[in-house]
Amino acid sequence: MIIIPNQSSVPMAYKEFDDAGRIKAGPLCDRVVVVREELMKFTLLTRERADYLVDRYSERKKREPERLEAVATDIEFMKR
Repeated sequence: MIIIPNQSSVPMAYKEFDDAGRIKAGPLCDRVVVVREELMKFTLLTRERADYLVDRYSERKKREPERLEAVATDIEFMKR
């Protein structure tokens, strides 16, 4: 599962936008920009790895029970 590494909230957001619908300049705007930049960087770093990052054991277990059982058997064999 991919998790956003940083988050921010804008208290009373309805007061933080101008008549054109753009966020007003200030510390809240700066914080939103920082979070957006970090999210973009994180996206670029993980984009090509999405299949690996969202692959879960529980889902593989349902999808490929015979294969996982064979792997478990091999691992147990190696421990001996």
